[in-house]
Amino acid sequence: MGLLLLLVLQAGGCAVNKTMMKKKQSVQTILGLGDSITEGGPDFFSYLFPLDSLLKENNRTVLFIGPRFSVLHGDTLHHAGFSGKTAEFIAKITDSIYSAYPADIVLLHSGHNHFEEEAPIADIIQAHQKIIRFIKSKNPAAVILVAGVITSGKLPKYSYIPALDTAIKKMVDELHDATIVFVDQQQHWDWNIHTIQDKVHPNKAGALVIAGNWLDAINKILPK
Repeated sequence: MGLLLLLVLQAGGCAVNKTMMKKKQSVQTILGLGDSITEGGPDFFSYLFPLDSLLKENNRTVLFIGPRFSVLHGDTLHHAGFSGKTAEFIAKITDSIYSAYPADIVLLHSGHNHFEEEAPIADIIQAHQKIIRFIKSKNPAAVILVAGVITSGKLPKYSYIPALDTAIKKMVDELHDATIVFVDQQQHWDWNIHTIQDKVHPNKAGALVIAGNWLDAINKILPK
């Protein structure tokens, strides 16, 4: 199964790379990496679509790449969002994904899909570290924006998220790498008004908040 996934990703990556070669040098490729918050769903919103709009409004020419895609109002954006999957799962497939889709910018938002009782923070941090190492081994110049995970009202399941947010920031700060940046996704975020009825996944307003936080980070680290 792993070999088949790798072959599929590499085949897709070849097609993407050929497309990228035809683009102007100014085009920046973006890989959204994570779980359902990235992928979106039939009843909630992915941040990718408002982010795409905001980037265009900021005169940035970007191409979203990845092995999967989501569709909203006829628009299609590619990504590496895997609904229901943990950071540990993402870490196991990052090497294959990034080898096929070597994006200039990686948006990493992962940490849901555990339970408070698992005491999952240490394992999630290790997974983030593995993801970052895989990406940097393939492309030292890659910009990796690492999100603090959005908070949730689904408690006690996601009671660990505030502490995880602190741990992710600490991990990023200790790397002392200007191309690896912590993004505070709790900035302007309030799960009471920014999630659907499950108190986890973003509604339209919530997706826009997440997208705005990504945009602020991109504008700070990358000149136009």
